[in-house]
Amino acid sequence: MKTYIVPIDFSETSDHAAEFTALLTNQTDVSDVYLLHSYHVSIYESVLPTPDMLIPSEEEIEAQVAERTRKLENLRARIHKQMREGVTVHIRISRSPLVRAIIESINQFHGDIVILGSNGSSDSHNSHIGSNVINISKLSPVPVIVVPPLCHYEKIKRVVMACDFNKVKDSVPLEPLKRLLQRHDVELEVVNIDKEAKYKNADPEQLAEESALHGMLKEFHPRYYYSNESDVLNGILSFAKGHHAQMVISLPHKYSFFQSLLRTSVSQQLTVHCAVPVLLLK
Repeated sequence: MKTYIVPIDFSETSDHAAEFTALLTNQTDVSDVYLLHSYHVSIYESVLPTPDMLIPSEEEIEAQVAERTRKLENLRARIHKQMREGVTVHIRISRSPLVRAIIESINQFHGDIVILGSNGSSDSHNSHIGSNVINISKLSPVPVIVVPPLCHYEKIKRVVMACDFNKVKDSVPLEPLKRLLQRHDVELEVVNIDKEAKYKNADPEQLAEESALHGMLKEFHPRYYYSNESDVLNGILSFAKGHHAQMVISLPHKYSFFQSLLRTSVSQQLTVHCAVPVLLLK
């Protein structure tokens, strides 16, 4: 996690994600943070009249870019006070559409993780980025942290990984998780939601030993659990809350209970109702 990409649209949602990122730098080995703003003027907007019958000139566009640069500089100055010494905060304005701007920045600046704010369930949070969390999460080539609007940063001491033990049969990309766990005193709890109660009286540790995941995580001494919650998503979120976790981690969808993340209804629940940040591994 050397470089974080934080999309900014000057909403409370994205400002909250930036502040979370600043505090997170005190616990991770990040060296660079990019505050990224997408200011895209489509070709149609450039050649066709707007509803006010005005065509934006290049001078007007440049003025908008200058104003947004000033806002990014103000945000950088504000969050820099909360960061670990030695972290460099960069600002970047892209003329590409939002998702393309994020992917281009990941490639150009070797981004390791994207940190996004979600709008949550309140109508008062109307962020363009927050409205596109799912689309960004699906298309990002690197892991994404989704920060809910009511989340207040706490030092990460316990993380919950939600996955299906039986689906993990080969190697999974755990590097971001390892970087988090290796250098810090962070407890890892792995939960399998057993809604059919097949393993009600079984030992979760013993059952986990039969999966490939057990070997991958052995060095971190995780604790394994089963939950009989009938609703998988609520079961995971309830487990995280009951175990006072500071983050929920989801493996790539083919290994995870969030395999239905591609369905907007389920993914929307995840970003709206989770009280702690969610790290989506890729």
